[in-house]
Amino acid sequence: MRSIKKSVLFSAVLLAVAGGVHAQKAGDNIISAGIVNVNPNSSLGPLSTTGGFPGVAGAFGVTTSAASASIASVNTLTVGWLRMFTDNIGAELNLGIPPKMTVDVTTPKAAAVAHPAGATATYMAPAVVAKYLFNKPGEQWRPYLGLGVAYVMFNDVKANLADPLVNNLAGTSASLSSEWAPIYNGGVIYNINDRWSVNASVSYIPVSTKATFVSSAATGGATTTGTLKLDSIDYVLRVGYKF
Repeated sequence: MRSIKKSVLFSAVLLAVAGGVHAQKAGDNIISAGIVNVNPNSSLGPLSTTGGFPGVAGAFGVTTSAASASIASVNTLTVGWLRMFTDNIGAELNLGIPPKMTVDVTTPKAAAVAHPAGATATYMAPAVVAKYLFNKPGEQWRPYLGLGVAYVMFNDVKANLADPLVNNLAGTSASLSSEWAPIYNGGVIYNINDRWSVNASVSYIPVSTKATFVSSAATGGATTTGTLKLDSIDYVLRVGYKF
C-alpha cells in the first residue's frame, strides 16, 4: 500500500511539473496595469504662414525659419487587455491616463532663440496590437512580437502667451491634429504562476501631426501651419492577472 501511495504521489508531481503554469493559452483573458515611459523624438518641419495684415506672413516666415521643437519624456499609468485566440496569437487593447506634454521651441532666426514651454498638450494614444507569443503556454518566459495601430489625439493644446513671439504666432489659437499611427512592438512575459505575470515591452510609434497656429488680432489673424513629428519610443512595465 505504501508503495502505491508513493507511486501516486510521484505521478502527481510529474503531472504538475509537466503542466507548468499554463499561462497565455487559447481563450485566456489577461488584464494588466503598470507604467509607461513615453519618449518622443520630436522634429518640426518647415512652417508656412498665410493671411494677416500686409507683410505679416513674410515677417513670420523669417522669424520661424529653421524653427525646431523638442518634447521631454513623460510617465503615466497604463492598462491593457490581452485576449488569446490561440496558444500563440492574441490581440491587446491598450489605454493610458493622458499625460501632459511640454513643447520647447527654438527659433534661431528670431531675436529670442529659446522659447521653453512654448506650448503644452495632453497626449492620448489608445491602441490595438496583434501579438505572436513564442514558446508554449506552460513556459515561464514568453517573448513576443506585435504589430498594431494607435489613434493619437492631442487635447487641451495651449500656447504660452507670456512669451511675446509665441503670443504673436499663436495668440488666438493652437491645435494639433489627431492621426492614426502604426505600432511596432516587442517584449517578454514572465509568468509567476498560472494567474499572475509581469510584462515588459518596448514600442515604436511614428507619429506625424499637423500643427496649426492662428496669430493674435494685432497681426490680423495670420495662420501658420507645419508638421510636428514625435516618433515616440515607449517603455512599458505591467503586472498582469489572468481571468
